[in-house]
Amino acid sequence: MVASSVLGFPRIGPNREIKKVVEAYWAGKTNAEEVTKVAAEVKKLNWTELQQRGVTYIPSGDFSLYDHVLDHSAAFNAIPKRYHGLGLSPLDTYFAMARGRQADGVDVPAGEMKKWFDSNYHFLVPELDDAVEFKLNFNKPLEEFNEAKALGITTRPVVLGPITYLALSKATKEAKADFEPISLLPKILPVYKQLLSELKAAGAEWVQIDEPILVTDKGANFESQYVSAYPELVAVAPKLLLTTFYGRLESNVNFIAKLPIAGLHIDLDRAPEQLEKAINAVSSTPIVLSLGVVSGRSVWKTDFSAAIKLAEKAISALGEDRVIIATASTVLHIPVTLASEKKLTEEQKDWFSFALEKASEVATIAAVVSGSQDAAVAAALEANRTSIAKRRDFEKNSDDSVRKRVASITPDQYERKSPFAVRLDAQKVLNLPKFPTTTIGSFPQTKEIRQARAKLGKGEISEGEYEEFIKKEIESAVRFQEKIGLDLLVHGEPERNDMVQYFGERLSGFVFTQNAWVQSYGSRYVRPPIIVSDVSRKEPMTVRWSQYAQSLTSKPMKGMLTGPVTILNWSFPRVDISRELQAQQLALALRDEVCDLEAAGIKAIQVDEPALREGLPLRRADWDSYLNWAGNTFKLSTAGVGDHTQTHSHFCYSDFDDIFPQIQRLDADVISIEASKSDMKLINTFKHYGYSNNIGPGVYDVHSPRVPGDVEIQERIKAMLAYLDQSLLYVNPDCGLKTRGWKETEASLVSLVQAARWARENYV
Repeated sequence: MVASSVLGFPRIGPNREIKKVVEAYWAGKTNAEEVTKVAAEVKKLNWTELQQRGVTYIPSGDFSLYDHVLDHSAAFNAIPKRYHGLGLSPLDTYFAMARGRQADGVDVPAGEMKKWFDSNYHFLVPELDDAVEFKLNFNKPLEEFNEAKALGITTRPVVLGPITYLALSKATKEAKADFEPISLLPKILPVYKQLLSELKAAGAEWVQIDEPILVTDKGANFESQYVSAYPELVAVAPKLLLTTFYGRLESNVNFIAKLPIAGLHIDLDRAPEQLEKAINAVSSTPIVLSLGVVSGRSVWKTDFSAAIKLAEKAISALGEDRVIIATASTVLHIPVTLASEKKLTEEQKDWFSFALEKASEVATIAAVVSGSQDAAVAAALEANRTSIAKRRDFEKNSDDSVRKRVASITPDQYERKSPFAVRLDAQKVLNLPKFPTTTIGSFPQTKEIRQARAKLGKGEISEGEYEEFIKKEIESAVRFQEKIGLDLLVHGEPERNDMVQYFGERLSGFVFTQNAWVQSYGSRYVRPPIIVSDVSRKEPMTVRWSQYAQSLTSKPMKGMLTGPVTILNWSFPRVDISRELQAQQLALALRDEVCDLEAAGIKAIQVDEPALREGLPLRRADWDSYLNWAGNTFKLSTAGVGDHTQTHSHFCYSDFDDIFPQIQRLDADVISIEASKSDMKLINTFKHYGYSNNIGPGVYDVHSPRVPGDVEIQERIKAMLAYLDQSLLYVNPDCGLKTRGWKETEASLVSLVQAARWARENYV
């Protein structure tokens, strides 16, 4: 019989229980025991739900209070020196690594965050050097395996593989210039062997060992490390399922198939074409092939007929006992369950499948290809056929006016009227000082703002009352910025629930959920909208509020928009048309908004693209096509304005050095880009490429409650000015301030303004 498997599950709880208890702990409103209790309840519920859906291999060890890579670093004693000797509990040290700490005499910044491969999930980058002393502080996979076992549930522990862990790590500031984290493989392997041998002793039959680095170009560079490491691990471990996801293995499958592993997982959602090569590679070995035929990234229902064809091909070649039907990746990236959605129409609900529904899908597909005669399985198969047919009928609908407008795009629509030097002179009308200060857009979303939005949704206040409340919030934000001396102002975005959802609600072609939360990082969860049909703008979306904010001040006000690529990547996109076409439709809608903002007197307009790098394909061979259309859609959004209008964009939490020439090609008048959390390593990118337009590398980390001092920001400005033209440097935070409190926001921005004034005095 063919087994079924889920590679990982959302950690957040069906009603965001983890967010609530963790944030209560940070606020001093609960204790560590309560955090542990709530975590145990969520894990129990996850395991029980998967068991009830008939999943053969249920994951354990994949739960996290913040981030699974951070968990791994803490467990393996890869804790940077700055967190030693602070007198903190292990849990508080863990959270200090995640988000920094500035209390009770402790002042320590957070670690660097990066996007997890090509997703919107952020992980904490491990910091390593030759001095690290790896040891097993705790065996998290073992603890969770035993926790589930005590509930009568057998699980398959999940472990982040050693080569992927080291490949995702960075060198500490103290490391030697030529240090590479992968050189620590011999040093870390004994700890892996201890972890795995303890799992074997506890009765674990299988361990899932995640090695997604193998679907990137870097993976081939580590062949010798895989060949040397895995025989050592296999010798002491339970059966190892080497798990790859998010892309294609290409030639890497050849050396993987020679490893003494018991199983190999491949992603057939992202790369169905790799099945035949994988079958050929493992056919003469005893390796079990786990087929990722159910998407862990998409909320659309799986087409069972397509999945069954792939499964039957593998079964024909290998036999039922050597095939597992699985999710393509962890389902961390999608909401917990469709059952929580009460406002979607029955037609809309029939299109979708969330994490628990995906679990049912893998179990059903496994049963079908095993020849099950169960009536419930037959009914599920027939229901899926009907659902897919109905969706195909819906997908045939299109908006002719939108399609014709896309088809009519001309090359000149991608280009500004004049080169940057001409625009720079025209934009002197903004009357900005040297080292102009600004923020990225959002100000704190306070409890009062969230309550007002909730009351409006429940009908407890009228639309007019809500709008008066928003006006007061905007005026308060404007007065605050004037008071502390910021130069280029923002309206603070109090009316926006989310930087993508807000726009989706005002564009045609989207549907929205009530409780479909997805973890972005730590306790930051988002509810991505779902694109279901052609996208267009019904009416102006932001003009009214930007125009109102500008009426309150003589200082210039930035209009704030989210870019087409970010709206696309931070939504659940359609799967029946290309991402490029969807981005073009979004770009045309935003182009209209940008032009309307200009006509309303807004002289600076920011179109944020923080997800530009995130959407980059994992294989370099696929880059050019993506970068071409992604860059063009940004330019299409912004190029309709005159020379006097200053266009901005913002980028964060990714490696930008390898695509910096493409960022330059966007030709924004000003870019702001995350820099402080990544140890200002972006400076090396400036050194290598230079930058000819205005630029604002972030001078402090907004994802930590820690407040930077004036001198700290001055040092960052000094470092930037070694490579950047002082006449083009803007001073701004790393990112928006939505998740911060007002007290820390004010203190941090006062430091920022003071540092900019210092720069004006010292760089004449």
